[in-house]
Amino acid sequence: MLKTALAAFFAITFNSVPAPAQQAAPPPSPCKTDEAFKGFDFWVGEWKVSGRANGKYAGNNSITKIEGDCALYESWNGQGGSTGKSVNYYNPITKKWRQLWVSGGAYSLDIEGGLSDGSMVMEGTIWYYTSGATAPFRGTWTPNDDGSVRQFFEQYDAEKKEWQPWFDGLYEPVVDQ
Repeated sequence: MLKTALAAFFAITFNSVPAPAQQAAPPPSPCKTDEAFKGFDFWVGEWKVSGRANGKYAGNNSITKIEGDCALYESWNGQGGSTGKSVNYYNPITKKWRQLWVSGGAYSLDIEGGLSDGSMVMEGTIWYYTSGATAPFRGTWTPNDDGSVRQFFEQYDAEKKEWQPWFDGLYEPVVDQ
């Protein structure tokens, strides 16, 4: 009789406790759903970088999505020991992409822009730490059919009144072996 009473007590007690209210899942981040935030996704990956003209190895670059896919983080390691980091993000207010780049004591970039004919094109300023000189600067990233990406940087030469190539690189995906 006691066993029956205890079984009934536990059955009533534990079966009558209301389940915790289920919380609604938060809506997905616009960074994951708005196509504008995906405009630079072709650059995400692990890359071996070489000069396009001479094929000479320049270094490795890692581009990862961070902060809930709201930004891209770049980590450069050059063949000669140079390093650099950048954050790239889409600003929904200005409707532009922006890159803020800093390298170990050499220079920094602040450029912005967007997609143009399938390429990411950003323009702004380069600032050289040692000399304090600044110049207009432009970067163009173009995805290729084979999965590689061309990165073409130009600096404006005020004396010649023309854009001069600064770096022309080929990004090839690093394939795990």
